[in-house]
Amino acid sequence: MTPNLQRIPEWHDVDDAVFRNEILTQYRPAVLKGLVRRWPAVRQALASPEAICKYLGALDQGNTWNAVLVPPRWQGRMFYEEGLRDFNFARDKLAVSAVLSQIARYSHFAAPPAVAMQCAPIAECVPGFVADNKLPILSETVLPKLWLSNRFITPAHFDEMNNVACVVSGTRRFTLFPPEQISNLYIGPLEYTPAGAPVSMVCLENPDFQRFPRFREALAAAQVAELEPGDALFIPAIWWHHVVSLDVVNVLVNYWWEEPTGTSTGISPVHSLMHSLLSVGRLPPEQRRAWGRIFSYFLFDPQQDPVGHIPEHRRGVLGPLSADVVAEIKQMIHLQDD
Repeated sequence: MTPNLQRIPEWHDVDDAVFRNEILTQYRPAVLKGLVRRWPAVRQALASPEAICKYLGALDQGNTWNAVLVPPRWQGRMFYEEGLRDFNFARDKLAVSAVLSQIARYSHFAAPPAVAMQCAPIAECVPGFVADNKLPILSETVLPKLWLSNRFITPAHFDEMNNVACVVSGTRRFTLFPPEQISNLYIGPLEYTPAGAPVSMVCLENPDFQRFPRFREALAAAQVAELEPGDALFIPAIWWHHVVSLDVVNVLVNYWWEEPTGTSTGISPVHSLMHSLLSVGRLPPEQRRAWGRIFSYFLFDPQQDPVGHIPEHRRGVLGPLSADVVAEIKQMIHLQDD
């Protein structure tokens, strides 16, 4: 484990009440020790790598999903080629059994390629998994995703939703950074990303402090945990996380969900950020500062009350959102050339 980093707090015997009332309310990561240790899949993984492969292979429906192959020289790190000219991996569509076959083959290599199936909907790929392996702390309406690989490294990135990540097979090292560390993580392109989310450009395994000097500050605020089969990790939305899958066969099942906050708009905050960069990002400095104050007033400063003087029936996007208001505002702000 990375030395001298803070450890993510561990919680034991977590049930739904503890999770919702004591963990979820803190907006801090938490290791949920042994949360899914009774899963049949975890028992198979603890028996042997071959046993978990056989278990998943028997459930495979043959449906293909996103998979990537990283050449050996990158030592499992999914990233960019030098100069960001391209990505350092090839994409494919594979079934679970095909990925398992590649993992088995590469296990005999001294320097194997890295292969990974990512974010596969379990209901489509291995549907029988759900009935026998249930997560006790979330609603069954939250649909799980499957992550399957040999040794693999995912650079620090964030998710827009809360995440519970359950380790089924192999050991996984998570290094998390709080959202306020963004200026110290040296974030890459917003729209040209390896897997959809912007990533840190720093190699955590061998950081170049001459090129990325502020990364030392990020490390001072980082938290780390190594999860064994049966453990889970709660990652709050917008927390940056770097993930290393350490073993020959690594299986993770994760659950993304949003806490209900009223009418959903279906608008990604990342897309809103890029929209703002298009509309505000090239204005003169004094205008950008002015817009920063406006954004702060309406969005980010809890001390402000931007609606108290407006009658409730005219608050529109500033008030409670109905489906009609959302539809009206979406139509109003639809991107188009004037």
